[in-house]
Parts: sequence; structure tokens; C-alpha cells
Amino acid sequence: MADDKIQPWPRNKNIRPSVDSNDTIQRSPRSSGGFTTDKDIGSRRPPRHHQSVDSVDSTSSLYSIDSRRSKPPPPGTYHVQLPKEQIYRVPPPENAHRYEYLSRQKHNRSACRRCCCYSLATLLVLLLLAGLVVGVFLLVCRPHKPRFSVSGVSVAVVNLASQSPISPVFKIKVRCKNVNGKLGLVYEKGSAVEIFHEGIKLGDGEFAAFEQPAENVTVTVTKLRGSRIQLKSLSRKELKDSEKTGKVRFDLRVKAPIRFRVGVVTTWTMGVTVDCKITVNKLTSSATVITEDCVTQDISLL
Repeated sequence: MADDKIQPWPRNKNIRPSVDSNDTIQRSPRSSGGFTTDKDIGSRRPPRHHQSVDSVDSTSSLYSIDSRRSKPPPPGTYHVQLPKEQIYRVPPPENAHRYEYLSRQKHNRSACRRCCCYSLATLLVLLLLAGLVVGVFLLVCRPHKPRFSVSGVSVAVVNLASQSPISPVFKIKVRCKNVNGKLGLVYEKGSAVEIFHEGIKLGDGEFAAFEQPAENVTVTVTKLRGSRIQLKSLSRKELKDSEKTGKVRFDLRVKAPIRFRVGVVTTWTMGVTVDCKITVNKLTSSATVITEDCVTQDISLL
């Protein structure tokens, strides 16, 4: 067998290897000059999925719904329904501080309103009680206003011959009569007395303060003073002519605060006003009252 030699395959140019037509030959990219062919690319591409008509319709419907939702709702009244478990009987934690603030504010308002109501009610009760007391007092006691008269007038420091200002001094003697049978009178401080001639104020002063029992007559003397009064020529002439005829007229006004007293009980302060018309014969300290007429106005309850 050592002599056996391997015989080479006979080379025959007419013989070619057979290839089955059903077999496919895989070619590398190099077999095409380094580039892949369209057939190879088509074989490698993933299958293309075509979108159906139903999916397109659903997408468009979603877009239309979103567009409708983005539009603001028309104005009107809406009913919002909430599940029962979402309705809080107590405020949620994030609103607890605001709830406490509003609760305190409401409590303060309620307290202020109650205070105002109580004050008004108390005031009304006091007014009713005061009206009741006044009514009982007027019905039971039947108070009468006092009566006044002027019994004497004295005039000093009146020089009508000169054109210089005058500073007259008057002393008025006033007779006060209390006509009440059960009520006493208390004349308090703070009264005012004024004397006029033809509307020109010649002096003022204060009425005396005193107490007067029931059915009593008291005579007081009030001094009135005027300071540097400049009379016009016509007023000065009228005074001269009046003194020559013996009829010099004056107007006297008295305003005095008074109280009525029953035993140890004294009423509130009331006001009395008296207007008197006086005529004297001359402007001296020895003047005589010719006529006098005093009218007491209604007593004011304030």
C-alpha cells in the first residue's frame, strides 16, 4: 500500500458543479461590492403595520372631546353632586385655622350685639320709669309755677348829658310767691337776669339762690351792671325825653333753675322764665315803679 499514491482529480474544463435551482445562495455584502441590494434590505425590514379606519376615528373623537372640555362652560346655575363620604362635618385640617378665626369673629359680633340690645333695653326701661314717675308726680302733686312782681328799681351812674359811654347800675327788688300748698321751691345757682331799653341791653346779673317753703312770699334784691355802653344819639334822646315825661320803660327777663321739694324728696332740675315790663318815673336811685307786669312762662322739665 505504500506504493499507492493519491491520484489527483482530473481536471476537465467541461465539468462544472451542479446547483439546484431551489437552493438559495447567501451572499455576503462583499459579493455585491460592499453594498446590500434592495432584495436584501426588503428581507430585513420589519413588517409595516397599516393604521385602521377605526383607530383614526377613535383618535379624532378623543381630540374633539378634549377640545370640548377645554371650552369654559356657559354661565348659569349648576348642581354639583358630591359623594356623601366627601362631605365634611368638621373643617379639613388645611382650613381649621380659618374656621377658628371666623368662629371667634362671629362670637365677638354676637356678644357686641347682645350688649347693644341690653343697653337699649335698659335705656328704654329707664325712660319708661322716668315717664311713669313724672306722670305720677304731676297727677298727685299738681305743681304750679311761681309768680313774680317788681316792687322797686334803683338806677345809678347814668349821665345822659355827655356823649361818653355809660356804665349803669340797677338794683331790682323782685317779689317771688310760691302758690303751691304742698310743694316747696329751691332756686339754684346759675340763673341769669337781664334788663333792656328799647332792645338795647343796659345790664345783667344773677338771681339770688334760696329755698322757699310752700305758700310763701320771698323778696330778693338783684344787682345788675352795665359796662361802657355806647348809646346812639337817637337812643340817648329817647331816654332824655322819657325821663322828662316821667315814664321810662324797661324790659326785665329772669331765667332761673328750680326744683320742687316734697318733704325730703327733691325733683330733678327744671327751668323757669319770667318776662317783666317795668315803668319808672326817673333814672335815679330814688326812682319809683309806676307800672309793672310780670309773666311766668311754662316750666320746662329739662
